[in-house]
Amino acid sequence: MSDTKIPLAGVIGAPIAHSRSPILHNHWLKRHGLRGAYIPLHVEQSDLAEVLAALPKMGFVGCNVTLPHKVSVLNLATSVSDRAALIGAANTLTFREGGVIHADNTDGYGFLMNLRQNAPDWSPKDGPAALFGAGGAARAVITALIEAGVPEIRLTNRTRARSEALRKEFGAKIVVYDWVQAGNTLDDAATVINTTTLGMEGKAEFRVPLDGLSPGALVTDAIYTPLETTLLRRAREMGCTTVDGLGMLLHQGVPGFERWFGERPEVDDDTRAAVLRG
Repeated sequence: MSDTKIPLAGVIGAPIAHSRSPILHNHWLKRHGLRGAYIPLHVEQSDLAEVLAALPKMGFVGCNVTLPHKVSVLNLATSVSDRAALIGAANTLTFREGGVIHADNTDGYGFLMNLRQNAPDWSPKDGPAALFGAGGAARAVITALIEAGVPEIRLTNRTRARSEALRKEFGAKIVVYDWVQAGNTLDDAATVINTTTLGMEGKAEFRVPLDGLSPGALVTDAIYTPLETTLLRRAREMGCTTVDGLGMLLHQGVPGFERWFGERPEVDDDTRAAVLRG
């Protein structure tokens, strides 16, 4: 028998039963023939600090973090990456020697890699981006778009104050539109991104008028249930290039897996099919 510790990782959230991250990471563990396990961890906000302190003692090398804990973990981490600090949220924790908890955010990385893999002709510098939503995912997308060289980000959210807060934080490239004028953000937009829950299974439909959408635009949705949202279907019918949100989930998981288990996994058709099968 080996006395080597088996590395453990997981995803923390509340609720968490819906997460497909365990399917993804356990698929990669099996593919690479690695010892280890990745499990869903339902953790309430009141227990978060206690759980994070206990996980390394139980053999955990790290974990992903999802709603509602992405902001809270920043205050509990020992060190925070520049990217996570800029975004104001973390989705990837690594437990290091001496009780160090390192917080990072790989959502922006996952967003860009999804587009580059599934729309290789896309260029962020081609024109303005229209962005729906002003939550945590939007913050990661804004950071990634600015770094990639998008000239302008037209931001609209059902609560204008949240959009205005992001404009003050991220600067002059952000142009805020009222939600009732959301359709106007599409005029000449080269990239269109939905980070709201509109169009998700069990949520309200995405009803923003798409009259101004250019057939040459790239349209992507952070939602992946359903895989083709109403927004993506309508955009595809108008001739746009569309990219679903599943790839963002897959790609954001790559850096964490590599840090925790020592192998850099590949996001390919087999990975996508495994996660879709559930």
